[in-house]
Amino acid sequence: MSGPEPRVVGGAEPLWFLGTLVRVLLDGAATGGRFAIMELTLPKGASPPVHSHPQDETFYVQEGELSVWFGGDARRCVSGAVAFAPGGSPHSFRVESDTARALIMSTPAGIEDYVRALSEPARWPWLQPPPDGPRVPAERIEQVERELGVIRHGPPPDASS
Repeated sequence: MSGPEPRVVGGAEPLWFLGTLVRVLLDGAATGGRFAIMELTLPKGASPPVHSHPQDETFYVQEGELSVWFGGDARRCVSGAVAFAPGGSPHSFRVESDTARALIMSTPAGIEDYVRALSEPARWPWLQPPPDGPRVPAERIEQVERELGVIRHGPPPDASS
C-alpha cells in the first residue's frame, strides 16, 4: 500500500487568522493531500463573507454556538454539532456565543493553505484584542482568494440573516 507515512502530530503552532486563533493540526503534506484538520478559536460575531472553495468543509463545534449558512438556509449549531459544506457551495457562519471552538476538516486538503497565506504567528495562544484597522490588506486577501479558488458570494451574515 502506498501513500503518506502514518503520523502523530501535536503542538501545532498557533496562528492569528483574520481575528481568530487557528492551529493547523494536520495539513495536506501530512496526509498526502487527502484532508486537513484545523482547530479554530473564534470571538463573538466572527463571520467570514459568504464564500465557496473547491474543497468540502466539515465543521465540528467543540464549544460555543454558531449559526451556519448553506445556500440561504441558517442552522444553529451548538457543542457537538457537525455541519458539512460540499465543495463549490456558498456558505458562511457566525459565532453567536462569547467565543467558540471548532474543528474544521478540508477534504481534500487545501483550506489550510488559505489560512496560512493570510496568517501570522500568534504572539500568545489566545484570541488577540480587536484591531485598530484591517488585519490583512484587502488586496492581499483578494490575491490569495484568486490563487486558491475561493469565491466570495456576498458579505458576512449578520445576526438578522
